Amino acid sequence: MVSIGMKLNKTKSQFFDRAKVQNAISRRERKVLSRFGAFVRSDARASIRRRKRPSKPGQGPTNQTGRLKKNIFFVYSHSRRSVIIGPTLLNGSTNAPEILEYGGVTTVQTVRTVRQRNGKRKSIRVVKRVHIEPRPYMGPAFEKNKDQKLPGLWQDAVIGAA
Repeated sequence: MVSIGMKLNKTKSQFFDRAKVQNAISRRERKVLSRFGAFVRSDARASIRRRKRPSKPGQGPTNQTGRLKKNIFFVYSHSRRSVIIGPTLLNGSTNAPEILEYGGVTTVQTVRTVRQRNGKRKSIRVVKRVHIEPRPYMGPAFEKNKDQKLPGLWQDAVIGAA
């Protein structure tokens, strides 16, 4: 029968500091998720292109005013330990970013100039409901980076911690 003995000194230096380990993990996690958010935001912005014609369903949306492209942000949520990536609301109450991503029905206002009987021109507003086919920009950017970049970011974080 073989017996192996160990003697442990009960000093604090032999135990790991739980708070220190958790803080190190939190910093690395925040860094990885923030970098992931930046990659997704960058790819989503790149899919919104400037063109003269409207985009086709399934393509990224056309950049007409530039506001959608400028209003895509990401933020690390410490309480949820996650990253939130996406566009802010445009014009306060419009749901244009959501309709572009998923498709749906919305109202569109256009201004038309009509000639009256007396020969004068008059501008009138025409409001109509239109169905918009999806033109996803956030989902494809997320999926691309989830598969291509995220594993490498975590690997670098784990190797850096070792």
